Amino acid sequence: MNSDLNKGRNAVVGPVSILALAVAGMLPAGSALAATMNGQVLGGGAPVASSTVTLWAASAGAPKQLAQTKSGADGRFTLNAPAAQGTSLYLVAQGGQPTANKAAGNNPAIALMTVLGAKAPGKVTINEMTTVASVWTHAQFIEGNAIKGQPLQLKIAAGNVPNFVDVATGDWGNTIQDALNSTQSPTMANFATLANILAGCVGQVKAGACTSLFAATTAPDGKVPADTLGAAASIARAPWHQPEKVFALLDNFYPVPAGKPAPRPTPFAPYLTYAPSSWVLPLRFTGGGMYAGGKLMFDSQGNVWVASNFQVGAQAQDYFWQGGVAKFAPDGKPLSPMTKGFTGGGLLGPGFGLAIDTKDNAWMTSFAGNNNVALFDKTGKPLSPPEGWTMGGKLTNMQGIIVTPGGDIWAADTVSSQLVRIPKGDPSKAELLCQNPGGDPLKNPCKLLLPFAFAIDQKSNIWITNILGDHVTRFPGGDHTKAETFKTGFSGSGIAVDSLGNVWVTNKLGNSERGRLKMVEMALAGKVNYDGEPDATSRLTRVMVEAMYPQKPGREGGSLTVLRPDGSEASFSPVYGKGITGPWAVSVDGNDNIWVANFSSATAGIVQLCGFRTENCPPGMKTGDAISPPAGYVGGGLQLQVDIGVGPAGDVWVTNNWQDTASCYGKPEEGASTRCGGQGMVVFFGMAKPVKTPLIGPARTY
Repeated sequence: MNSDLNKGRNAVVGPVSILALAVAGMLPAGSALAATMNGQVLGGGAPVASSTVTLWAASAGAPKQLAQTKSGADGRFTLNAPAAQGTSLYLVAQGGQPTANKAAGNNPAIALMTVLGAKAPGKVTINEMTTVASVWTHAQFIEGNAIKGQPLQLKIAAGNVPNFVDVATGDWGNTIQDALNSTQSPTMANFATLANILAGCVGQVKAGACTSLFAATTAPDGKVPADTLGAAASIARAPWHQPEKVFALLDNFYPVPAGKPAPRPTPFAPYLTYAPSSWVLPLRFTGGGMYAGGKLMFDSQGNVWVASNFQVGAQAQDYFWQGGVAKFAPDGKPLSPMTKGFTGGGLLGPGFGLAIDTKDNAWMTSFAGNNNVALFDKTGKPLSPPEGWTMGGKLTNMQGIIVTPGGDIWAADTVSSQLVRIPKGDPSKAELLCQNPGGDPLKNPCKLLLPFAFAIDQKSNIWITNILGDHVTRFPGGDHTKAETFKTGFSGSGIAVDSLGNVWVTNKLGNSERGRLKMVEMALAGKVNYDGEPDATSRLTRVMVEAMYPQKPGREGGSLTVLRPDGSEASFSPVYGKGITGPWAVSVDGNDNIWVANFSSATAGIVQLCGFRTENCPPGMKTGDAISPPAGYVGGGLQLQVDIGVGPAGDVWVTNNWQDTASCYGKPEEGASTRCGGQGMVVFFGMAKPVKTPLIGPARTY
């Protein structure tokens, strides 16, 4: 009898084993055996029956279909989902009958998406909320129903979906609901309003709902979406385009009940009361020892390093900075110690001095704490000595630092208007350049006037901005004695070079006579103790901040100077207005479009300008035109911004440097005494054409 049973087992096991091997052979390379995934398709909070659900694997090539099924009458489905290495899994639900409106029948305009990442969960929901989260984080990689991108890019984008939504339930994610984001920003209301508008088409809440959605979301080039996924992607790729038309659908689909004030009958809340200036979904992140973030840089994995001016929890003020450096994963999770960040190596009080080299080491300078150059490895371990590299005590307050494509390090000693060069990153060969023994600032051998930030062009020329100048300095990377200057606006700050060699410079005080006089006042404040503040740099900075804070876009506000590769000024330069108030930093994205951060007030947004490759701009735009709304992109808890940068997934990161200027000087009110420094970084997802990181030289696209 046992022998017969064994024969039976062998008879069954043999074919099953052969089948298992055959199935395994059909899986993508590097795949694990399929795992069961249970899901549900929802529209407006109710099941969508008979929807075609497809599981895709995204990669650098065309996405591969892994499985397909249909949802049941309750919207539920089951799929076997292999985990394929180097890919990002996502689900698309197309068509089906929304049970929220059974009279509507099958709706071919339904297309909903949930991005899962490298591994499929056991439970998943596909609805309007998951669609908004997936589309906005993947805006640079979606075309129709297809997602395509490099593995690192897709990993970053998928990793940010849970910040918005719980893919298991289709409800809110943790970050968008936290204290920094839920009540301090309109992002939740923007998000839910978008989900409601998509739901209006999914459930066909009124006749012609989908037609109305597609008309309102027609792209700037006239392309009309064919389904809800296309409509969402159209908004995400051009969030500035006629936002009021999309907002009008909220009242069209869900009018306020007549007779008394009452909530709109929307499936998702909260929703907007007023039309937004653009459909952006920024989130704010903090922790990891970050307080009063200055310069930010991305490493090769898309992690973000941030120079923190101040120490968390301190009654910090401008005269003395005590911060370290913070590090964040691409999804905003802190990777450095919670309160102090990474410290040591002599670093104390960094400002705009942070650069990442090809080994992902972080080169830094100290400004209003120690006066030195410091170095950390990619884990945050200090590699510089406990006192940092001080050039024999000859350094004063340091700011900008850069890594060149050839491996040299350049750093600016701002207060002494001199430069440090570290050939090939070897501190034993460091040299102090541009020293000015006579002390006359107009006789600086390198034509520097409080040098601040660096850029390097395609010919290895070094470009430097000057805080007390109306010019930028340029010299060949191999010979600082050949310095020459090019006219800009007043009090230069940020600088960036595009792929064509054009140079973009932010002028904090603009190009007006007011700006010139304020810069002169800054210089005098550095020499004369007019307010009892013994620190000359703090006095100078206070005049600058008080000049920038009230600036508005226009001729009296800040500006950008645009120089051709040969140093001649572009015909449309200077650029002012267009949301530019107190421009501090500038960054170039993979389309050569320009991004600007404003250090002026908490109401100022970030600005996006059309660059020299106008084929990458909206139809009809010229170089220097604003792509962003008149006040810039706002929300997300922006404060007084310093730096702005574009990551590998097209996310735009911005540092909040200050928040309450009254707390930065003198003796502040006790309850506000820790509010000089800005809180966190704000990330605008999927907004820019991605660039390769770390940024060494001009921006490089994928």
